[in-house]
Amino acid sequence: MSSPPTSTTLLDGAPRTQAPKGTPPARPPSPGSPGSNTVHQLLLALICAGYAVGSALGWGSDRAALIMGDFGLSAAAAAASVSCFLYARTRRVRLRPAWLLFSFSSAMAALGNLVWGWYEVVLERPVPSPSYADVFFLCFAPPAIVGLLVLAARPVTKAGWVCLALDAWLIAGSLLTLSWSLALAQAAELDGPGVAHAALTLAYPLLDIALVSMVLVLHFRRSPVNRTPVNTAVSALALTVMCDALFTSPLMHNNYRSGQLLDAGWFAGSLLLAYAPWAAGRHHRARAAGHTRVVHEHLPGQRTAGRPPRPPVRTPARGADPSRFPGTRPITGSLAALTPYLAAAVCTLGILYNVLNGRSVDRVVLLTGGAVVLALVVRQGIMLLDNITLTQELAQKENHFRSLVQGSSDVIMIAAPSGVLRYVSPAAAGVYGRSAEDLVGTELADLIHPEDLGCVVHEVRRFLAASPQEEPTTRIECRFRSGDGGWLNVESTVNRHYGGLIFNSRDVTERVRLQAQLQHNAEHDPLTDLPNRSLFTRRVQQALSGRRSSDRGTALRNTAVLFIDLDGFKAVNDTIGHQAGDELLVQAARRLQEAVRQGDTASRLGGDEFAALIVGDGTRDRGAREGHILELADRLRITLSQPYLIDGNEVRVAASIGVAFAEAGFGAGELLRNADLAMYRAKAAGKGRVELYKPQMQQDVVRKAALATRLRAALHDGEFALLHQPVVRLEDGRISSVAAQPRWRSSQGVLFTPAEFLRVADEGDRTAELGRWVLEQAVEQAADRTASGLNVPVVIQVGARRLLDRSLPPGSVEALLTRHGLPSGALVIELSDIDAAVALDELERRLAALRRLGVRIALDGFGGGVAITALRRLPVDILKLDRALVEGVVESARLHKITSGLLRIAGDLGLQSVAEGVDLPEQVVALRAMGCTHGQGMAFAGPLDEYRLRRALGRGSCPLPHGPAEPAFAGGGAGVCTGGVPAVLGGGGLGGGTTLRSHNETPVPPT
Repeated sequence: MSSPPTSTTLLDGAPRTQAPKGTPPARPPSPGSPGSNTVHQLLLALICAGYAVGSALGWGSDRAALIMGDFGLSAAAAAASVSCFLYARTRRVRLRPAWLLFSFSSAMAALGNLVWGWYEVVLERPVPSPSYADVFFLCFAPPAIVGLLVLAARPVTKAGWVCLALDAWLIAGSLLTLSWSLALAQAAELDGPGVAHAALTLAYPLLDIALVSMVLVLHFRRSPVNRTPVNTAVSALALTVMCDALFTSPLMHNNYRSGQLLDAGWFAGSLLLAYAPWAAGRHHRARAAGHTRVVHEHLPGQRTAGRPPRPPVRTPARGADPSRFPGTRPITGSLAALTPYLAAAVCTLGILYNVLNGRSVDRVVLLTGGAVVLALVVRQGIMLLDNITLTQELAQKENHFRSLVQGSSDVIMIAAPSGVLRYVSPAAAGVYGRSAEDLVGTELADLIHPEDLGCVVHEVRRFLAASPQEEPTTRIECRFRSGDGGWLNVESTVNRHYGGLIFNSRDVTERVRLQAQLQHNAEHDPLTDLPNRSLFTRRVQQALSGRRSSDRGTALRNTAVLFIDLDGFKAVNDTIGHQAGDELLVQAARRLQEAVRQGDTASRLGGDEFAALIVGDGTRDRGAREGHILELADRLRITLSQPYLIDGNEVRVAASIGVAFAEAGFGAGELLRNADLAMYRAKAAGKGRVELYKPQMQQDVVRKAALATRLRAALHDGEFALLHQPVVRLEDGRISSVAAQPRWRSSQGVLFTPAEFLRVADEGDRTAELGRWVLEQAVEQAADRTASGLNVPVVIQVGARRLLDRSLPPGSVEALLTRHGLPSGALVIELSDIDAAVALDELERRLAALRRLGVRIALDGFGGGVAITALRRLPVDILKLDRALVEGVVESARLHKITSGLLRIAGDLGLQSVAEGVDLPEQVVALRAMGCTHGQGMAFAGPLDEYRLRRALGRGSCPLPHGPAEPAFAGGGAGVCTGGVPAVLGGGGLGGGTTLRSHNETPVPPT
């Protein structure tokens, strides 16, 4: 398959087409192609020439001449009849009635010659006059005349039909006048008085005259469809009429014999008519049929799949002489306009011929001439009225289009091939700010912005080189010089025009400005006007992939992304309002924008998250570059952590920043993810920090995600177990309650403590589901123990946020106790994770509702960050010391005093105190001496399964160590104890003289 020809167009010249290289040679002619038609035409010419030669030589004998002159003509006419009939029966043929009429006309001629030959060849006697042959010959002309009328272009109006009839009469009357003057009058006088014979003598020439008239009319009015077959048919009939005229002339009528040279004309006419319907060839007929369907069934310019395209229309090249490409044929139009005058001239010549020869003017000539002159006058009157009507319509249309052009808000300009404006509509004054008169004669290139001129010239050249049918118009958008010296955005629709181009232009400056604004809004944050996540990601990708290969390596490694989160921003929204929070974000964005370089990008990703793209430089020292970026990040952290002045108040937030450097093969998503991980590591490490991404962070995330996935599956597969650790009264060692503690037994048999698996559980559905499971199992097992006589309260740790969550509605605890039949006094809720973000008012209401049910409340982590406000406002019954106070109570005198003071506060408030993490006997002695009422830890018992727990509850108490009331500290004050207090059992204790050991019957893996 060859490539299409390439076209190049000069700015002021015509398209020049160059054949592509490698184009295959043309294919040989196929049947139905022009080459095949030439063979058929040569064959037809040879047959006709052979018949003419035979006629000229007399065919060798008189009888052969009669046979060829009569039956040969009959066979040729029969061939024409069959050919036209078969063509008329083919599918999708145009002008079928005309070809059927020609078939009937040729059949009459064949029958006439057949009867003529019957008399001369078979009967061997002269043909009588009149005879049946004359009947058939006279029937030849009328169908042919009607067929020619069908082939003629049909008028659209009644006046057109009248003019067609008048033209036919003008030609026929003129020919009748001339023929009557020259021969017909004498022939009518010489042929005797017989009416039938005289009528027969005049019928032949009159029908021939009518047929000639229609031939001439059709020549000037023929339809553009099937032009080649129609021309061939007209030529065949014209040849037949000419032979008829010679036959009826007085010079040859009496001397005619069958088989003479005159028969060759009739023979050629019949064969030419037989060839006429097939003259165009199969290819041309298919193309004509396709063309006709497109014209009548589709709008111009539309292309329909599966149908042949319209044939190309030749258009004049730019700069060419328009007369070389006329819209209609001027010679044919001129002859058609001169037809009435030529007819009148012929009629006048007929009359003058008689007058100059001294003959009297025949009445037939006078009547015919008068009728011709009258028809000429009527025709001229119709044409005059038609011209007046057309002139008025033209004036109306001109006024209409002038009003449209002058009243249009679009500017219409016509440019010459040289680019000079020839016409500009008045709308230019309102659109361009310049009058149309000032623009006419201006170079179009001088009005277009220099940056857009190259694109405009390229598009114009491409448009002119394209096919007008495939691309009738094009659209160009450029900047156009206005009257005040500025530039307007103009959109122009360009159409071809004889001798140039037509530009239909409109001002689209506001639309372009609006599109630019919408594009800006789609890529920038509406609050801070910084690039949003989409634009920032695209710029990161451009920085990673848009560099040259020569400097890609070093610059890529030095490219970094800073992921920034404002710590404490939510508290700003909650305390002083969202409007103040928005103002803080605007100021933070301004500080970030001022801190980065000109080529870097600062962005707001959403909420209180910002990012900065630091494009790499040519520094080859990776360490120096990392140090520079980290120094920039730390300065940015300090800058963003400075107080913000909002409504006269200073507001402080901190900034946690994660830094990630680009690596080979990284995409924008991976680089942003790494910076995000580093930022979260900074927040987890204490906030207000800068962290550099390390691959270990991603591994931790993967490991955490895998463990979280296993945790979700374990919760549904029953891999969780609930252990209980006794809470012992330090006064006598009795077990006062048991603390429920969940454990996860993995498929490898390893027990994971809450400190290990809760850190991988998210704060959403998984944590809530685990909390519901613990609460349900603890209440159910406590109810079973109570039913068996072991009535010991169960302590369940619940986070403050969990208690306020929707997943734990206010009536759920009461419904759970009722369902399992556990007394409300047997449940202790241990409250944990209280911070400043917890709504204390709502928490106070929830705890008060639980206390009204009889549920006791324990406050976990007392002394380890629990606010005094929470202790003052929340209705609690038990204070649970933080593990950090218990672990160092023996070694540190300062911590000893702090713990002692906290225990005195609990005693003064009338609250029970529980020390968690009591693992050593000396801790038991010290805490009991300070007034602590209860203890929980390995010094008494570890977490027990249900079987061992029931055994411990059956005993009812745990052994307690006895020793000095106060621990000994080395160096007093805040020193550290150099030796622990020996833990021994008192004389009346359980197993006197034996050392105290931990009751860790259930092994627990280290956390």
